[in-house]
Amino acid sequence: MIGSTGHVGYVLQDVPYSNVDIVGVSPGSDGEGIDGLYSKVKEFSPRCQVFTDYHSMLDELRPDLVVVACQFGDLAQVIIEALSRNIHVFAEKPMALTLEELIGVRQAYSEAKVHLAAMFGIRYHPSFLTAWEQVRNGKIGYVRLISAQKSYKLGDRPAFFRKRETCGGTIPWVGIHAVDWVHWFSGERFVSVFASHSRLCNQGHGDLEVAASCHFTLTNEVAASITIDYFRPESALSHDDDRLRVVGTDGIIEVKDGHVYLLNADNDGQESLPFVAERGIFADFVAQIRGLGQCLVSAEDSFYAARAALLARQSADENRLLYFD
Repeated sequence: MIGSTGHVGYVLQDVPYSNVDIVGVSPGSDGEGIDGLYSKVKEFSPRCQVFTDYHSMLDELRPDLVVVACQFGDLAQVIIEALSRNIHVFAEKPMALTLEELIGVRQAYSEAKVHLAAMFGIRYHPSFLTAWEQVRNGKIGYVRLISAQKSYKLGDRPAFFRKRETCGGTIPWVGIHAVDWVHWFSGERFVSVFASHSRLCNQGHGDLEVAASCHFTLTNEVAASITIDYFRPESALSHDDDRLRVVGTDGIIEVKDGHVYLLNADNDGQESLPFVAERGIFADFVAQIRGLGQCLVSAEDSFYAARAALLARQSADENRLLYFD
């Protein structure tokens, strides 16, 4: 495991059920502390070693799989180092902070014979997975419109969040989940995006945008809107408030407050739907490597969402409509 900044919880919660051994941990960014990560890992992998340099760790241990969860500005170079050694990669998102870096990661992946997935773990949240299964099973007909919300508490973010070159921006970091939902639920391709974002009232967080909005047009004239903010009050019971509304030709499905509501000819939209069986993204990824299953997040999904989020950020920076190739 390289880095402790990202969503390492996806790994730690699935390790006991995945028949894997964590053999080493190291920082992936300057000044990144890994003491907390190591203390958790050694509970189920007591032989785990601590390294100060991830290059040395990869060369000495030659692992089958590496988890990359360092600070965002270093993700691309660490992922490329792992791919160049033909190591499977489970990585924090976005896998790159620039389109040029993303091309480099994709090139390294194309030359390696390994599996790769980004940490789009919200696909595996029971509410979102249940809603997706309903859409996939035709319960709302053909998707025509999607609206999504990502709302977080700001708190006191680490120093690297305060610089665009190390954080990457709020649309690629927070908004990318909703970008992924749009593609995943609709099954369509992105055609264009117009976005905006603002740093006003960010409580001294430098370059960090605390509000953003994106409008995507997709193939088959599907429209999607995403709002992102860091204005969730500290008094709120939960850190985040993720919502999704998907409108189809035969009904509407909504994810809100951790529940799923379906409105169609057979459902009145008042009762929360029962959840599908719970799954784990890391466990699924390990099973895919072993040829025993399929992770819901593919390498192509990972690259596609990253590029869409980076183009949305560019649209906001330049205040103009951008078209996808």
